[in-house]
Amino acid sequence: MKIVRLGEPEVVMSNPDSKHNYFGWPTVARLQNGKIAVVASGYRIEHVCPFGKAVIAYSEDEGKTYTPPAAVIDTVLDDRDGGIVPFGEKSVMVTSFNNTVEFQRRCTTLPYVLSYLDRVTPDEQNAVLGSTFKISNDCGVTFGPLYKSPVTTPHGPIVLPDGTLLWIGRIFDPADPDRKEKECVQAYKINPDGTSEFVGEIENVACEGYMPLSCEPHAIVLSNGTILAHIRVQAPAHGLFTIFQSESSDGGKTWTKPRQILPDLGGSPPHLFRHSSGMLISTYGYREMPYGIKAMFSSDEGKTWDFGHDVYVNGISADLGYPSTIELEDGSLLTVFYAHLAENQPAVIAQQRWRLEQA
Repeated sequence: MKIVRLGEPEVVMSNPDSKHNYFGWPTVARLQNGKIAVVASGYRIEHVCPFGKAVIAYSEDEGKTYTPPAAVIDTVLDDRDGGIVPFGEKSVMVTSFNNTVEFQRRCTTLPYVLSYLDRVTPDEQNAVLGSTFKISNDCGVTFGPLYKSPVTTPHGPIVLPDGTLLWIGRIFDPADPDRKEKECVQAYKINPDGTSEFVGEIENVACEGYMPLSCEPHAIVLSNGTILAHIRVQAPAHGLFTIFQSESSDGGKTWTKPRQILPDLGGSPPHLFRHSSGMLISTYGYREMPYGIKAMFSSDEGKTWDFGHDVYVNGISADLGYPSTIELEDGSLLTVFYAHLAENQPAVIAQQRWRLEQA
């Protein structure tokens, strides 16, 4: 297979006339009413920033134009990764997570930011700290109360064939905000009332002499009911930033030993999608020169992957990635990601249209 790019990258979300002009970590989805929705973390000043909020924008013309991004999750903390999952007849979940005040202090020297953090009380922090989500029951027009999940992942849960929301992610323990103790990936059933039930755990990847971090997975259900998960696995000191794959044939209770499917610096994190042709597609960020967004394809239900195809080449900054992909009405593909599109410019949410062709 090969990728044919259709036109140049287009900006989906930005805020160029304000200091609050950094956007990142998006997810794109097709809603039940046919609209395209993009969720991201926006209106930030920098990569770690208490002014970040999970925002949503809609398109009614197949991604040609979008509404201005509006806040869905806006806590006193640093609301990050924006995920979106349509489920049922007209329900939509938007997901995020945040960082503690102390963690944010360690990531900035800006007086403007530090003065804001001084005003956040422990009670305000504890009320919202965690992996968060809200649910809409009117196809994304209005959203309900803020709930918390035991796990976090950029693009949120997946929907099983029986309608179950299964959230496969990294443990988020508010008592361990730097997440140093429980670096593992688990699966939880998420109920529409905000409660959750433990389902299973994926074995940690272990390398010779060290244990890398496993995080930011995404999954898809195969035609035979098997759940296939791609997992970001990294250890910067050991030159590891890649994707491992694991499968579950019992609804997420037990999982195969994760196996590496990209080279050591092949890129991450992943997003899985099935094209109408039947092809499995996993898009992911690539943070080695020349930087960009790549895709891999599988025509045998994930047994083998044809990887390394360029959806977008950046050449400017490694601060990019978190792609996700949908199919447009004409069968072409739309991949949404974040990137710095020009030197000395803040990150924006962008999209690239493309199609698959036989090589």
